[in-house]
Amino acid sequence: MSLSVLRSRKTFAVSAENPTGERNGGTRGGDCEKLRPCVTIGPHETLTAADLSGPGMLTHLWFTGYVGHSFILRIYWEESEEPSVEVPLSAFFGCAYDENFETADGTYAVMNSALMLVAPGRGYNCYFEMPFRRRCRLTVENRSDRPQTLFYMISGWRGEIPEESGYFHAAYRQEHPVTKGRSYTVLDGVKGRGTFIGMTLAAGMNGNNTCWVEGEAKMYLDGDVYPTLNYTGTEDYFCGSYAFGNDIILNRYQTFSGLYAGLYAIYGNDGERQYNGQQRFLLYRWHVKDPVYFEKSFRMTLDNLGWTGPRYDDYTTAAYWYLDSPARLPFALPSDGELIMK
Repeated sequence: MSLSVLRSRKTFAVSAENPTGERNGGTRGGDCEKLRPCVTIGPHETLTAADLSGPGMLTHLWFTGYVGHSFILRIYWEESEEPSVEVPLSAFFGCAYDENFETADGTYAVMNSALMLVAPGRGYNCYFEMPFRRRCRLTVENRSDRPQTLFYMISGWRGEIPEESGYFHAAYRQEHPVTKGRSYTVLDGVKGRGTFIGMTLAAGMNGNNTCWVEGEAKMYLDGDVYPTLNYTGTEDYFCGSYAFGNDIILNRYQTFSGLYAGLYAIYGNDGERQYNGQQRFLLYRWHVKDPVYFEKSFRMTLDNLGWTGPRYDDYTTAAYWYLDSPARLPFALPSDGELIMK
């Protein structure tokens, strides 16, 4: 997109200070005066953060405050009563280990990618394009037993969208632990014409870490019996190699955060920094330059495999895709207690 091209669009931005996002809808306070910088969501209450008419597109989401797993992000397209996005807020932004702030090297986790940014101190940013034709509704549910504070900015524009625009979807899944000897399902039950655009993975090691990244990523298109896209290992799917450095030359994992892929955070260091000695990893992969197109259906699995054979680690994922129409998500969300990952 060329920023120099002038377009027939109208910008909106929904926040606690301007909850409708309308023109002239912001604070009535004076210079240097904060009237409503954030909102408090009560226990087991749901905030409708945005309810927008179309056509238009969401272009940026920003959240901070309490951004843990007890907040559930949902997005509804058009008049659908079923959300097309339903993911714990932390997991949506690739930070599923939300109760761990300090990484193994003593810093905040930073994801610096083309589609998401996790800034120091947990500033969550998303840049996925999310077009809608008639209506977009975004809610945040607080499933905890205490009130929680949320700062947010939801911005985009109104104007005509391309006829072929698909609807953004995102789904959460976890296995704690993965069934030993069986592939972990990242996404299944997706029907229709669409594009798979990526995933995030939080992996927690159970038992000795015998190079946990040997498992293959496999994608099945349009009813495939055997995968069409078959990657050679977990680190290879996330655009790394040789266990991200843990089995070559330096013999230790090294974090990285690129435009489209990364192993951006490692938690735990054999118990030296964390009471919980389980080593934990945060990864992401965006199919921006290599989108995966399907006409009828899509399924993706990820093996949990080490040098010594199948493993039983804790896997947590969020998958992201576009579809020709808003669709019911294939997985049910676990209870709040089941989401806790320390």
